[in-house]
Amino acid sequence: MRAFLAVDVDSTLNYEIQKVQKELKKTAAPLKMVEPENLHFTFKFFGEISPTQTENIIQITQDKLEKYKSFPLNIKGTGVFPSMGYMRVIWLGVEEPEQFSQLQRDLDQEFVKMGFKKERSYIPHLTIARVKGPRNKEILAETVQKLESIEIGQMTLEKIVLKKSELTPVGPIYTDIQQFFI
Repeated sequence: MRAFLAVDVDSTLNYEIQKVQKELKKTAAPLKMVEPENLHFTFKFFGEISPTQTENIIQITQDKLEKYKSFPLNIKGTGVFPSMGYMRVIWLGVEEPEQFSQLQRDLDQEFVKMGFKKERSYIPHLTIARVKGPRNKEILAETVQKLESIEIGQMTLEKIVLKKSELTPVGPIYTDIQQFFI
């Protein structure tokens, strides 16, 4: 099973996120928007995992989360990966992401012990669009920069979800495997 660990976005923020996506669409750049039901922060992408690895991931995540309490996340600002000169992903960020990043590092450290690759430089982000080509790149870059300090709103990080990812011609289908409450 292809899987990842994620934080779902509070659906009350979807309207504000969709407003940003509409601004991006106005550029007429070739973009694939992330559907509201698929919006999430990825904590760790595992790729293909076995049933045994799934059980170990569940146990590790449950154990690690016992020392954490829920905390607020302020979704703010836009950015791109890998760079403005070569945009592939457009994302929304997290204001003051230290708690979020610390939780990700704690979990990642345990997953490395299982043989998964360590995350090099984790940046908490919410992918909202994928860039599918260079058309109107300059207009798109201007729009992203114009939105770089946009405030989306606050949500509370109360749970993390292990998700199965099935790739289909119309886009990915995510299924919750296990929820972990903080």
